[in-house]
Amino acid sequence: MKLFHILALLLTASAVFSYINHRFLKLPTVIGIMLVALFFSLALNLLGPIGILLEHEVQEMLASIDFDETLLHGMLSFLLFAGALHVNLNDLSRQRGIIFVLATFGVVGATFLIGGLSWIVFGLIGLDIPFIYCLLFGALISPTDPIAVLGILKQANAPKSLEAKIAGESLFNDGVAVVMFLVIARIAAGGTEVTAGEVLLIFSQEAIGGLMFGLGAGGLTYWMLKSVDNYQVEVLLTLALVTGGYALAEALHLSAPIAIVVAGLLIGNHGRVLAMSEKTRGHLDTFWELVDEILNAVLFVLIGLEVLALVFIREYLLAGLLAIPIVLLARFVTVGIPITIMRRFRNFTPRAIQILTWGGLRGGISVALALSLPAGEIRDTLVAVTYAVVVFSILVQGLTLGRLIRSSK
Repeated sequence: MKLFHILALLLTASAVFSYINHRFLKLPTVIGIMLVALFFSLALNLLGPIGILLEHEVQEMLASIDFDETLLHGMLSFLLFAGALHVNLNDLSRQRGIIFVLATFGVVGATFLIGGLSWIVFGLIGLDIPFIYCLLFGALISPTDPIAVLGILKQANAPKSLEAKIAGESLFNDGVAVVMFLVIARIAAGGTEVTAGEVLLIFSQEAIGGLMFGLGAGGLTYWMLKSVDNYQVEVLLTLALVTGGYALAEALHLSAPIAIVVAGLLIGNHGRVLAMSEKTRGHLDTFWELVDEILNAVLFVLIGLEVLALVFIREYLLAGLLAIPIVLLARFVTVGIPITIMRRFRNFTPRAIQILTWGGLRGGISVALALSLPAGEIRDTLVAVTYAVVVFSILVQGLTLGRLIRSSK
């Protein structure tokens, strides 16, 4: 299927599903769009010959889309920058300790906890998944998704300190999770043995290198923004920072997500205040909010329609249902331990552990990583399990997170 036809179908579906949600369901945008897309996918199975024809067309479209390439090496740069652009750096700095712990040790701990428990549970229900692939599942499902959670936090009017913790962790843990995923995938593929020193070197290069690159690219763009006063040029400069910066960071084998988040925080705070006129700030905010809304809509339409391309059998469904409490338990442990320790030195929002546990939504990043695995039965299993966790996370946790936050005030 031609690229233009794919874009036409996705944008049309996004517009129609968004209209249905806004007109009738009135749910948070990303949740409503994904729910409508899921119902559409299920309806195709119930429409007889017409449904089979349409289902085949949708499946053909999905098969022609490289989800991993589309999200991780395309859409993610725009979504991360748009999210970071409106995060207050001072609020983030005050929560830097807990954000660092959750985005690093939390992701690593959750990877091994989920991997170990999944290996036991999968074995008990008759799924022969090697331990290394269970760890791979732990790595891809551990990061919380900034794309899914930021909009919900805004609508729930979460306390600033709590919003900074969840948003900051979500924005930064992608880079750590991708490094973990790549290292474990290398081991699973039977390549050369990876030592602890190599893992540390890869992490340092990716994470620290990405941070420094983001500061450099963001600083250069800031200087250029400060030297002109033309909103068309300034919006174009931020667009160049996102696309060119992400591509160059990847070419240098640095963490492109971390680089773009750092650059977005720099432009969103110092850049907006010190380098832009009021007119430029208005145009910049409008542009990136529109980009964010459109790409979010397209992404969650893709997630909703992806069910048509998955292989589902009874064991996969059971494994997916059992993986949900495993992921929640791992989140509770990796959030609860550091917060319990830190409570001796600082104050936390009431019910912070419960909110951070329930607010750890999984989304498109996890699906993209799962779909990037080599074709085979193990991939089919892990993709189905990942999809079940993501759908539960967005629909159930996402729809009830606001209520939980409001009840804690």
